[in-house]
Amino acid sequence: MSPHSPASCSTNCTPYNGRMKPADFIGAKRLGEEHDRTALETFFGAFLADEVADYQVSAWLMAVCLQGLTERETADLTQLMAASGDTLDLSGLPHTVDKHSTGGVGDKTSLVLAPLLAVAGGTVAKMTGRGLGHTGGTVDKLESIPGFRAELPEEQFLRQAAEIGVAVTGQSRDLAPLDGRLYALRDATATVQSLPLIASSVMSKKLAGGARSLVLDVKVGAGAFMRAEAEAAELARMMLRIGSLAGLNVTAVLSGMDAPLGREVGNACEVREAVDCLRGGGPADLRELCLRLGSLVLNSAGLDVSERQLAGHLDDGSAWERFVQWVEAQGGDAAAAASLPLAPGEAVVAAPAAGTVTGLDAGLIGRAVGALGGGRSRKDDLIDPGVGVRLLHKPGAEVEAGEAVALVRHRDGRGLDAALDLLGRAVTVGSAEPPAPLILDVITG
Repeated sequence: MSPHSPASCSTNCTPYNGRMKPADFIGAKRLGEEHDRTALETFFGAFLADEVADYQVSAWLMAVCLQGLTERETADLTQLMAASGDTLDLSGLPHTVDKHSTGGVGDKTSLVLAPLLAVAGGTVAKMTGRGLGHTGGTVDKLESIPGFRAELPEEQFLRQAAEIGVAVTGQSRDLAPLDGRLYALRDATATVQSLPLIASSVMSKKLAGGARSLVLDVKVGAGAFMRAEAEAAELARMMLRIGSLAGLNVTAVLSGMDAPLGREVGNACEVREAVDCLRGGGPADLRELCLRLGSLVLNSAGLDVSERQLAGHLDDGSAWERFVQWVEAQGGDAAAAASLPLAPGEAVVAAPAAGTVTGLDAGLIGRAVGALGGGRSRKDDLIDPGVGVRLLHKPGAEVEAGEAVALVRHRDGRGLDAALDLLGRAVTVGSAEPPAPLILDVITG
């Protein structure tokens, strides 16, 4: 939010030869004034028509970083971005639900949640992008399953969602193109770190995606975009307000990301771990987070489902059966998902001393997997699905000096030296201290 009380809209709507003068719009925000909806529509409509230059929008983005946006401005900008391209009409599907994570390391929750929510009565019809960063995204993980088709025609996408309760496809439609153009400028001009711009970017794609109920998993810690809990809570509340103004049911969970989620980081190995969870096993933290996220979003959609009931769907195999139906409907070999091939090379990261594992820096571990080839720095980079890191001990575990703490899976030594250096710095051992809780807070509208 703006640190100043917004002034009335004066110069930011000034016409110039029948059209807005961009410099007036930029100057108004530099002075802390509040744009009205018409001014925002005019400026960004001209930008999409290439009548306002990138450098002018960049100047406005910097003014926003310094002055902020009001709640109304943020909501209006979000709705403009959502309406700038295609939108999905899911109104014919019952109890449409979705989950969004602000990004973490080892985060395979969507693979577990999608079939779990479907078994419990929700409908997950989700378009999602590929990962850009140190590890892959949901589509990258799914594409490590032999035969899985990540691109679905709209008719098949909607029919599958109606019949099975879950359909996940790559972002083939042009959802929120204004957001894409703005993000490219933010990335190039050091204006990414603005909470209103982050909130509007996330929520514009969710509005365009069509689901009526949404749970936000806002990560906090070393491997997250938000390092401080207070900042993450402010972002969560901002996104909740945007959703409320748009008529969505939105809940947010703040979850810790100082250490990776689960024990596996890397595409194929994360799929294997998700399958283990769907069969009633898996690491305790992954299971805990999926149960909490799942119950919250189902409840907000009007379905009275408890965490205990969801746990039953994991333990009795029904969530796994729905995963099989989903993957096979999209051409994948579900039976192979539990034993996907991993890179043949192995290396060990040893504990530097005897004591308690006090830290596994998720950010450094994610970068290590990226160095091995498990992530991409450009959208057209190829990902090696078989590389990754398995954590043999989590924070709170007792280890001996030289004991293996992590196992690295590499291919022909590619990126291994860089990965081992990062992992050596990621692991800290010291005196005993209780691990931080996974779920830090739940924020409702």
